[in-house]
Amino acid sequence: MSPGPRNLRIDTLRGVSILLVLLHHFNIAYVLRDTAVAHAFGWDAMHAVVRNGNYGVTMFFVISGYLITSNARRRSGYLGAIDARTFYVSRIARIMPCLLLLLVLVNGLAAASVPIFSNHAPLGVPVSFWLVNFASLTFWMNVLIGSYGWVNYALGVLWSLSVEEVFYLSFPLLCIALRRDGRLLAFWAFVVAIGPLYRATHSSDEGGFLYAYFACFDGIAIGCCTALLADRPLWRAVAMRTTQWLTVTGMTVLYLAWPIAQSHVFGVTGIALGTAVLLINAHASSAPGSARLLAPLRWSGKLSYELYLFHLVVLGGLRTLYPPSATHGNEKLLLLGVFLVLSAAVSTLIARGYATPLDRFVKRKWLRASARVPDGARL
Repeated sequence: MSPGPRNLRIDTLRGVSILLVLLHHFNIAYVLRDTAVAHAFGWDAMHAVVRNGNYGVTMFFVISGYLITSNARRRSGYLGAIDARTFYVSRIARIMPCLLLLLVLVNGLAAASVPIFSNHAPLGVPVSFWLVNFASLTFWMNVLIGSYGWVNYALGVLWSLSVEEVFYLSFPLLCIALRRDGRLLAFWAFVVAIGPLYRATHSSDEGGFLYAYFACFDGIAIGCCTALLADRPLWRAVAMRTTQWLTVTGMTVLYLAWPIAQSHVFGVTGIALGTAVLLINAHASSAPGSARLLAPLRWSGKLSYELYLFHLVVLGGLRTLYPPSATHGNEKLLLLGVFLVLSAAVSTLIARGYATPLDRFVKRKWLRASARVPDGARL
């Protein structure tokens, strides 16, 4: 069953989420305090914009849960009839080509003695590349980071992929077992309730409240619930335009007012629920949301997976060529522009020349024609 054309509003949301991540990681490498923008608006204001990139990941978790669930319903009619084989093959086709390419690139650069791509021991305990690669391929990089710190610069981003794919390992089995939407909603509501409780009990542990499975599953579960509720009249009413802008305002205040280390308990829940409201609005609206000013964000949203996985390879290369200690003032703003353009170019090449063809090949090879997922549904 065709999922229809891409929803441009959802692509815009994904573009916002990946932009927040890219700005956050760039500022960690090249602190923007001494730039003209920071002098013009104040460092506190600028820092508030770039410090909470993890909330961008929260937004993407919600969008991911929404898209996975809504696309599964379109294919199967209802979630209890989901084809587990089709689901897993679709995930493999989308996730593994880019993941394997990232591992090859980072391992190769480390073997070539590029220091930033080698493993590090931030907590004083060395970790081998064998273990890092194994954690990357078996989706517990978040656990490794929680135990040993950010052990590899470019592969650290795989913590969120680990969270997502562990959640989705059980997704079709859960749908088949519970069958009815009401039971699935009840189960995912329970997962949502666990999130802030888990973060509250791990507030002194960054690896716990940022990267642990149960610290993040609630965002994906909120997205899954949103997909089941978006067609219901009550929830469509919530998506009125005034509510949309109130939601954007509330999310902006929450994002800017506190660092995530202070607001993570209910802040993650607030950002996730706000994203859910915006998704319902996107689902309910017949307008395409095609404002030209938003075109770069929509385009980034389409490439969000490739951008997320490979932007630290680009940034690691820039850090090698232009060490942060030797880069000052507005040179950082110029380098930020170079970083964004290069990340976009690399992601486009990977998506068009590698990831999309392999995605199609795997699905054509492993799935019956009637079970294939159109490209417009790719997550």
